[in-house]
Amino acid sequence: MNSTIKEFYKDKTLFLTGGSRFLGRVVIEKVLRATETSRIYVLIRSKRGKSPQDRIDEWKIDPFFGVLLKIQPNALERIVPISGDCEEPDLGISAADRELLKNEVQVVIHCAATVNFAEPLHKAVDINTRATQLMLNLAKEMSRLVGFVHVSTAFSNCVIQHISEQYYPDNLMAGADKVLPIRNVCGDVLVDKMASSLMGKFPNTYTYTKALAEQVIQTESGELPVCIFRPGSIVATNKEPMSGWIDNIYGPLAMVYGAAIGVLRIAPVNMRAPNPVVPVDYCANCILACAMQTANESAEKRLRSLPPTIYNYVPHKSNPISNRTFTDILAKYQHTVPLEQALWYPFLHTTSYLWLFNLIAIFYHTLPGYAIDLVLRLQGQKPRLIKLYTNIHKSMNALAHFSTGFWTYEMINTDRLWQSLSAADKEHFEFDMRKIDWDDYFSRAMVGMRVYLGKEDPSEEGIQRAAKHLKRLKRRHRVLQLVLCICGIIIIKWFVGLFL
Repeated sequence: MNSTIKEFYKDKTLFLTGGSRFLGRVVIEKVLRATETSRIYVLIRSKRGKSPQDRIDEWKIDPFFGVLLKIQPNALERIVPISGDCEEPDLGISAADRELLKNEVQVVIHCAATVNFAEPLHKAVDINTRATQLMLNLAKEMSRLVGFVHVSTAFSNCVIQHISEQYYPDNLMAGADKVLPIRNVCGDVLVDKMASSLMGKFPNTYTYTKALAEQVIQTESGELPVCIFRPGSIVATNKEPMSGWIDNIYGPLAMVYGAAIGVLRIAPVNMRAPNPVVPVDYCANCILACAMQTANESAEKRLRSLPPTIYNYVPHKSNPISNRTFTDILAKYQHTVPLEQALWYPFLHTTSYLWLFNLIAIFYHTLPGYAIDLVLRLQGQKPRLIKLYTNIHKSMNALAHFSTGFWTYEMINTDRLWQSLSAADKEHFEFDMRKIDWDDYFSRAMVGMRVYLGKEDPSEEGIQRAAKHLKRLKRRHRVLQLVLCICGIIIIKWFVGLFL
């Protein structure tokens, strides 16, 4: 049986934003490797003295594209960089490039976003909300457009606990119709000062501006063939193009990596809550299927005046993974897949109370950090632990709303999409979360974290060196525990003696 997804993308021209980031690169690689697309236009800006073309040329030596280039040596020639920036007016796209896009593009995948929870509101609005509006405006001029996928987040409506595949404009104290005009007339500083009054119950600028972007899609997409894809916390690849590939330490992986190298010892986590982790390659496959489905159903939606379809994407209710299971699995593989660069023996305690996390962190992080920095200073070295822990505590406090929260999701549209696919599509574009063996997946994700993030030797010899290093750290850890216990007993005896 032929793949309808492959047939859909054959000879198509795509336009993708966020192509230099984690999800965007995986989408590009999958499209090039699995379909016969004609061309992929990628919005990309110059960075650190490198032009958009220079940045794409670097992919020729990127191990992530190794599988693709081995079977299609000239695959990257199908990528055409479009110089632009989501922070700029009109996306920073030149008039000539706009004409090119308007005349050629058939499928748009809008992945670009700032995922920094602490981003100033003005910048988050520019990148996450205004850029979405500008993309819609550009799409309305694309004469050949058949599908547009806006990548949102499963946390865009985190102010409620059960999230269906629908729009929630009532969650917004100040909607896009108010915020965008304010942004257009007010300076950066003034917009940032208004953040708390505009955001209402939203915990950060990221979730708020992604909610605003969804409202823009709902109210301004008109008759465009648009859909919204809401993934959970995007983590390492499950299968393609290689198992366990990861290039960032955002979200849950930040906690995992910090614990694995022995610097994160306490974290704010609700152990009973489900963890909405999703493999990035499954996200890419689902996005490609969403675009095809949107193209197929667009005529019916126009006739019935239906809003753009929303696809929630988190672990399936028949195969969930709780935070407890998540941390238990990772604790197991931190010892079987050790890191040679670990600074201390890895262990992690959790609490669902943020105030308790901040209290315990003083004893687990801050005081040891000051002690180690003092030793470094005495040795003539630059202190680094307190600066590191300041950043860690800032990140943990920002993540706490999500790591201690509890959300449930409806996935009716996503389930229907999967069931509608042919056997060939399900084989080549898999995204069924019901079949994932979480223990097996995270064992491979830990190996990937070690190799792709830690840049450590993947050979058996390298793993053995790391294992020996872990044993040394464990001995030091036990000695320290013994010393602290003895000191504690002495202090208690002394204190009791004061009253006897």
